[in-house]
Amino acid sequence: MARLPILSAGLGVAGLIVASLAAAPAATAATPSELLSGYRVAAGNTVAAPERGQQLFTATHGREWSCASCHGSAPTQAGRHASTGKPIGALAPAFNPERFTDPAKVEKWFRRNCNDVMGRECTPADKADVLAWLLTLKP
Repeated sequence: MARLPILSAGLGVAGLIVASLAAAPAATAATPSELLSGYRVAAGNTVAAPERGQQLFTATHGREWSCASCHGSAPTQAGRHASTGKPIGALAPAFNPERFTDPAKVEKWFRRNCNDVMGRECTPADKADVLAWLLTLKP
C-alpha cells in the first residue's frame, strides 16, 4: 500500500482510517482491530486498557446515562435506547459481526453517545479503551 501524504491535524481518526482504506482498492470496511490500532496511534501509541474501557462504559460520569443504559451491562446482548425504547443490536463485535466495521458510522456514534453520556467527545484513548474491552468479550 502506498504511503498517504500527511493529513491536516483537524482530520479525525475516522478520516484517517477511511483515507487509508480508500488507498487499498479491495478494502471496503475496517475491522475492529484496525480501528483499535488507529485509536491507539491517535492517542499517542498508548496501551488500551480493557478495564478502563469497562469502567468508562458502566459509569454515569455525572450525567443521567451511562453507555450501559442503552447497550446493557452485558453488551453481548441486544439493548434498548433509554428514552425511545428503540432496539439496539449487541455492541460487542464477537456477538454482532457488523459492529466496528464502518469507520464513519463508528465515529458518528461515538460522537453522539459520548456527548450524551459524558457531555463531551470521547478522546482516542477513551475509544481505544472501550473497544479493547469490547474485544475481550467472547461467546
